[in-house]
Amino acid sequence: MSSDETTLYEEIGGQETVERVINEFYDRVLKDPELAPFFENTSMDRLRHMQQEFFAAALDGPASMSEIDLAYAHSGRGIKQSHFNHFVQHLLATLESIGVDSNQQMEVIRRISTYVNDITGEVSTDS
Repeated sequence: MSSDETTLYEEIGGQETVERVINEFYDRVLKDPELAPFFENTSMDRLRHMQQEFFAAALDGPASMSEIDLAYAHSGRGIKQSHFNHFVQHLLATLESIGVDSNQQMEVIRRISTYVNDITGEVSTDS
């Protein structure tokens, strides 16, 4: 990428927006009776920090993802495709509520969705 091209991270507002997205997003998720149980024994401060790193890295920001393997971190939690889809709906609603435009919303979702198999433990059968 050349220095005059902006990243998705910059387009949506950088670190300030990523922090806001993560905070508002987890406020929604923790109120959702279907998803909240996944976070019962989780340090939310630590998770929010790790998610800020993950999102910044996924959106071509300055952060790099920590050494935690997503598949390992989510292994054995019983997360299904339906849970992931529900999670993404909350993310989409959060992005919309803070004013991220629809094209950028779709690009954020596309990038996050590339990790679905690591999160659900499901193997794609696409050829």
